[in-house]
Amino acid sequence: MTFRSGFVGVLGRPNAGKSTLVNALVGQKVAIVSPRPQTTRNRIQGIVNRPDAQVVFIDTPGILRPDSALNRQMMNEVTQALEGVDALVLIVDAAEEFGPGDRHALEVVRGFSGPAFLLLNKIDRVEKQMLLPLIARYSKGHTFAEILPVSALKGAGLDVLMEKLVAALPEGPPYFPPEQFTDVPERFLASEIVREKALHLTRQEVPHALAVLVDSFEEGNKLVRIRATIYVERDGQKGIVVGKGGAMIKRIGTEARKELETMLGAKVFLELHVKVQPNWRDNAAMVRQLDWRRQLEQLSDRLPEGGDRQE
Repeated sequence: MTFRSGFVGVLGRPNAGKSTLVNALVGQKVAIVSPRPQTTRNRIQGIVNRPDAQVVFIDTPGILRPDSALNRQMMNEVTQALEGVDALVLIVDAAEEFGPGDRHALEVVRGFSGPAFLLLNKIDRVEKQMLLPLIARYSKGHTFAEILPVSALKGAGLDVLMEKLVAALPEGPPYFPPEQFTDVPERFLASEIVREKALHLTRQEVPHALAVLVDSFEEGNKLVRIRATIYVERDGQKGIVVGKGGAMIKRIGTEARKELETMLGAKVFLELHVKVQPNWRDNAAMVRQLDWRRQLEQLSDRLPEGGDRQE
């Protein structure tokens, strides 16, 4: 049997459904999702293992204007994600009108020399005849290997997509062990799950100004102890996240703990704190801390030579 393997970059505007698509294809949550734009801030790999192939999807932040340190880092994540990939997937919200963000996405795709696939997502929300002008618009901007209507949320069209992508990948051995489904460490997944719950539960004004860093992650025989800090930019936002009498932060913690226990297969003690860090999105040092790869480097630097630390 011919075995194929390779990397597929997934890009698009904020809220196009990139993370929902990757989670659906992998069959497990590797990236958090929310109705808020700019939910994904780091590039995340989701690994699909099949008898005939291993497909490594790289979920990326939504393409947007780099007008802050955070947004500049996010766009840098997009650029780095597209280096060395074997195929590209541009996912668009079929229910949204074509705009400047779509034009910029097409420019990125045109700079890629390999096969590019266009996915018209959320087809369950639009009439079929509305797809034709959208297809014509994108076809003028680039010659795609395939244009496929899908619903990442409902799972429609994903089997066809996988077959097309596998066929486009080169022959070769797998890059990761067959039991691995992401390259992201559990420590970072924990911070993302806390952020996801906060995004869902807090008001519209908070999400963009919200970040989560795990301060400690200790695994015992029967219990995982996690201490994390939720950062916001203003005192008013802190009041929203904490809630009256601490009700909101308790709810965020409860929902995050339940999901973490399922993910980790162990009991979790989760301790959350909320801190105000004014204008952290324009603070390059703070933004760099949100990159889990940099977090791992900092943890390694703190370990004594030859030492070991549970992670």
